[in-house]
Amino acid sequence: MSIAAVRARPVSVPLHTPFVTALRTATTVESLLVEVVDADGRIGLGEAPQVWKVTGDSVAGARACVEEILAPLLVGRDADDVAGNARAVAAAVVRNTGARAAADVALHDLAARRLGVPLVRLLGGTRLRVPTDVTLPAGDADALHAAAAARVAEGFRVLKVKVGKSGPGERDAAAADIERIRRIRAAAGPEARIRLDANQGWTPREAVRAIRGMQDAGLDIELVEQPVPMHDLEGLAWVSDRVDVPILADEAVFGVRDLVEVIRRRAADMVNVKLAKCGGLGPARTLFDLAAAHDIGTMVGSMMETQVGVGAAASLVAAYGTTVVSDLDAAWWLASTPLTGGLRYDGAEVVLPDEPGLGLSLP
Repeated sequence: MSIAAVRARPVSVPLHTPFVTALRTATTVESLLVEVVDADGRIGLGEAPQVWKVTGDSVAGARACVEEILAPLLVGRDADDVAGNARAVAAAVVRNTGARAAADVALHDLAARRLGVPLVRLLGGTRLRVPTDVTLPAGDADALHAAAAARVAEGFRVLKVKVGKSGPGERDAAAADIERIRRIRAAAGPEARIRLDANQGWTPREAVRAIRGMQDAGLDIELVEQPVPMHDLEGLAWVSDRVDVPILADEAVFGVRDLVEVIRRRAADMVNVKLAKCGGLGPARTLFDLAAAHDIGTMVGSMMETQVGVGAAASLVAAYGTTVVSDLDAAWWLASTPLTGGLRYDGAEVVLPDEPGLGLSLP
């Protein structure tokens, strides 16, 4: 059965609450949904989120890549040759990781639909529930205290806190972050796990001062994600050598070569694997294998994206597992959606549909 068409559809989906990090403030998800259609009309879905500050990918750029390069490449190929098609996509263009991930996931989704099984089963797993953290966006101490209390009341036990962004009138970002985490810990209680994501927002010295300050205050931080700029592997290693809290590389690792360099420099203890960074499910599994071979911890993250991207990421976690709870709350932030079906949230768990593929459809 051949691939008959590849289509790209831009979507803009509002968030119920602004998502604030050290890099940006988002009020909508801007994304490109990709459809790979077989000769019988079955459709596999993938997603390329617009992430200017991390991947550099845009909806317009991803659409051009899909329509001008990937669609002509895929149309006419065997829809069941998932591995061969995914390799062809990976070799067709450099960078453009969002577009490549969208095509890769859509190929996998289509293959699962053709077999009549959920995507997680195609990947070799059986679980339909996986835990997730929930993000507390950057903000002042009072707002974070209230948000932490609300999320814990809703059942979340792992809180991801955005730090590294100075507020109005704050000269000492590290000291301000310590006070914010004090308030969050007071609201969340001793049982909740608190992890930090600086989104490259600290210098190495600021990172060490903030992390040590939180350790000295007994705030019990689970891990710190990407404390310094993505290209500063020397700084990342410098921080890792000087704190006891595990350091998680995110923006510093897109693909295998990046992770090899992190391992070589002993720059981080863990890696955050994201489909839109590495180019899809196939590359993600390679990163998992490399991390496991070198005793590097893993989690799976999501960009601000819809149920398509998050569903694929959650299916990967359900099939392969990670060493810590993954970051799969992106679709939780959506105020509405153009999609029907797919995953849902049950407290702090992502529930995958027991339906073919991702269980999603577009009107």
